[in-house]
Amino acid sequence: MQWADTGWINILFVLVLITAMLTMILTNIKRSKASREGLYIRRIAGLNAIDEAIGRSTEMGKPVLMVPGIGGLNAISVQALNIFAYVTRTAARFANPIRLCCADAAVYTVAQEIISDVYNKEGLADRYDQDSVRFVSDRQFAFAAGVSGIILREQTAATFFLGEFFAESLIFAETANSIGAIQVASSTETTQTPFFIAACDYVLIGDEFYAASAYLSREPVLVGSLVGQDIGKILIAGYVLLGVAFNSAQQFERTTDPDTQTSRPLKSDERLMYMIFNPDPNRGKPKEEEEK
Repeated sequence: MQWADTGWINILFVLVLITAMLTMILTNIKRSKASREGLYIRRIAGLNAIDEAIGRSTEMGKPVLMVPGIGGLNAISVQALNIFAYVTRTAARFANPIRLCCADAAVYTVAQEIISDVYNKEGLADRYDQDSVRFVSDRQFAFAAGVSGIILREQTAATFFLGEFFAESLIFAETANSIGAIQVASSTETTQTPFFIAACDYVLIGDEFYAASAYLSREPVLVGSLVGQDIGKILIAGYVLLGVAFNSAQQFERTTDPDTQTSRPLKSDERLMYMIFNPDPNRGKPKEEEEK
């Protein structure tokens, strides 16, 4: 039970942050549901790129290709499918063909339902082609080869790579780049983002991927969560800045050395912020007691 005696401030600090974050998220989800227009989210530049890519594909009369990564059915692939629903809605209005390639059976099934529902809501059920949503392969490089073949055979004018990508990311990007397709990409794997940046026209980096999904779908839960998390991040940043400022101010404080009876600056382990987050049950006790 040593943590109860010496680490309770750390635990209290973490609990306060978690409670504050959850409160912000739940409050903003409620606000988003209550508001007709929803909460305000700034439109990022990558969203303009999505419309530009669809427009170019429509002008050229060539398909739009979408890939929601090679991961399973999770929050990331669902976010990608939300963005692809917007792309499909816009493409359907101009009778522009789409190709949505999946590497996971569960993602494929959900993608079929989402795309079919988009056409039905737009009153364009007759334009929906079941072959537009395809299960290519669940093997990484077989999937990469299959998608690359579709890009080359159908000469897609716009490609969207959004989701979990790994070593196949550069294969997709280079193949689409070789035929002059406009590319919008985003990967939740930070190791693959540089490859997309090097070969694609527009890249959604970091939280922009989730922001794009919330902005385009306008789902109250997604919008409220995004706004609540941003407020929580500002709160955490404020805590960090406050701690840095307080710790920096203590650098100018001095104390008397008990051995030499001379004035000296505080050591790092003598500052208040250090002692709060690094509790020591023996601090302040005489050396004789510590040895016992």
